[in-house]
Amino acid sequence: MKSLFLTNEFPPHIYGGAGVHVEYLTRELAKLMEIEVRCFGDQEGEQGGIPVHGAGLDNSAWTSPTNLKSVFGAVQRNLDFNTRHIDADVVHLHTWYAHFGGILAKLNYGIPIVLTVHSLEPLRPWKREQLGGGYDFTCWLEKTAIEMADAVIAVSEETKVDISRLFHVDPHKIHVIHNGIDPDEYHRIEAPDVLRQHGINPDIPFVLFVGRITRQKGIIHLVRAIEQMDPGFQIVLCAGAPDTPEILVEMETAVAATQAKRGGIVWIQSMLPAQEKIAMYSHASVFCCPSIYEPFGIINLEAMACETAVVASAVGGIKEVVVPNETGILVPLDQQTLSPSEATDPARFAKDLAEGINRLMADPEKCRLMGLAGRKRAVERFSWTSIAERTKALYETLVK
Repeated sequence: MKSLFLTNEFPPHIYGGAGVHVEYLTRELAKLMEIEVRCFGDQEGEQGGIPVHGAGLDNSAWTSPTNLKSVFGAVQRNLDFNTRHIDADVVHLHTWYAHFGGILAKLNYGIPIVLTVHSLEPLRPWKREQLGGGYDFTCWLEKTAIEMADAVIAVSEETKVDISRLFHVDPHKIHVIHNGIDPDEYHRIEAPDVLRQHGINPDIPFVLFVGRITRQKGIIHLVRAIEQMDPGFQIVLCAGAPDTPEILVEMETAVAATQAKRGGIVWIQSMLPAQEKIAMYSHASVFCCPSIYEPFGIINLEAMACETAVVASAVGGIKEVVVPNETGILVPLDQQTLSPSEATDPARFAKDLAEGINRLMADPEKCRLMGLAGRKRAVERFSWTSIAERTKALYETLVK
């Protein structure tokens, strides 16, 4: 049996959780069956025994609006995915960027498609800021692909509920298979020089954020919370890859205003390589995930595997990863009345984030115990090996 993965992200071009998922899942599945990857980029050849074919793009002659180029570029690359002959038994799709390729493969090649839901477009209305009218297209594309998929994988129980609520899908076709972690790679290390390299004092405790600058990740709420945080510890923001120039300006303005009131704020404006990210997790006293929408939240799992306590918003799949008062603190967020880009009461949410962080930063022993419990939970409950085995078993039901 052979599975063809269609994806935007694949090493070395990874910037989000979906890319991390594809990287590790293909690695584990390749130990069990034949895998091929077609992705966006210049990759060509084998990676770890997996044939990888990147689809490039020349849009230099395009005269369409800038915010539509990523949409049309995705469609073009999905055509390229299919003009190369497909000999797989099943096609596995990841994010809306690859959905059109799966639709073409199912209709033209007669191959069953599996679609993993990493996020849902109707629950990310702020994407209109980035895509304009292209957001209407991505919503239609996602709906079409999900409803014609032979199997849909939800990365959390709450995501399964969202799929059933938003789309017409046979409940028997929806399967919950969580994201995972490689505990041999993600574990606590001592690397103070990495901190110094980025302007962090390794002798002063710090709170860490890792993620993209996007409405979804709630980074602006965290920045607003900083001025309510106690003195005596640093705040490290590993935040890059802004969705739009406008949100980058908003982030720059918010950080500058906060730095004028409080010292110890370090903003690393790039997405760090894995080993540097692991060093950050390992040395942080607390990891903060202020997402306003998060189907799973693999970054929390990465932090827990590195023995770091977590303060996170109580949304989506985060509630299935972080155990309140055992591996971290969950901060409530009223999703029922959540506006497109803000919590209902952003001031209250920022205050609650600050209170949770202050509580843990004042209790190093509590942080240590939560970190140990987090590591144990990550290792025991979220192994990529078991996730790969469950995925393969799902494939087999479709091929048979």
